[in-house]
Amino acid sequence: MEGTRGAGRGAMGILFPARCVGCQRVLPYNRKEKGICCECEKKMESVKGQVCARCGKILRNPLDAYCKDCKKYTHFFLQGKALFVYTGPMKMAMYKLKYSNARWMVKFFARETKKRYGGWLKEIQPDCIIPVPMFHKKKRQRGYNQAEVFAKALSKEIHIPVENNLVIRGKNTIPQKGLDFFGRQKNLKNAFKLNRNNVKLNCVLIVDDIYTTGSTMDAIAKLLQKKGVEKIFCLTICIGTDV
Repeated sequence: MEGTRGAGRGAMGILFPARCVGCQRVLPYNRKEKGICCECEKKMESVKGQVCARCGKILRNPLDAYCKDCKKYTHFFLQGKALFVYTGPMKMAMYKLKYSNARWMVKFFARETKKRYGGWLKEIQPDCIIPVPMFHKKKRQRGYNQAEVFAKALSKEIHIPVENNLVIRGKNTIPQKGLDFFGRQKNLKNAFKLNRNNVKLNCVLIVDDIYTTGSTMDAIAKLLQKKGVEKIFCLTICIGTDV
């Protein structure tokens, strides 16, 4: 029986070989556990070092405590974390995750989250993970919500439940890309709503694929705050730069 199981795993490896999350090429055997090829690993910029105390962006000026956006605007979440800077191979990775059904990538990102932020997650102790919701028609057309897929993979790694239907997107907003901070806020006004009135949560972790200005996180956090959720944290796969 053991030999049969091994053969099955080998066959699956041939049919569905491990691929690099950056370039999507098949990985050599010695890189399978890493989930990323040597070339992309060199090009991908991990979020580390001096970061904004609020949103988690890498600070270009090490003397600062907050990025330029967080100095100017009030946020409704306590703190945010991210894995990679939205540049280089990660731009293509996020495009593939969103639009090309590359849901297999989330296992790598979930493992990376546990490796880098496992201690932080134990410290904040969120009651649940809330993925940023997608408008129902858009989700039906695409077939999935990348934030939800990531949230479920992360839940398996850190054993924190996903509240998938607590926050819903009641309005089909236009893409945020290209809008400034206030344009994003206006675009998201009344976009989200709670699916139930009784919210017995003290601490939540909102997850998404990309953080730019924090407008989406703020819209959801503000909604949760009104229902008595005291501690709201954010986590994304990628984050913009402090420019």
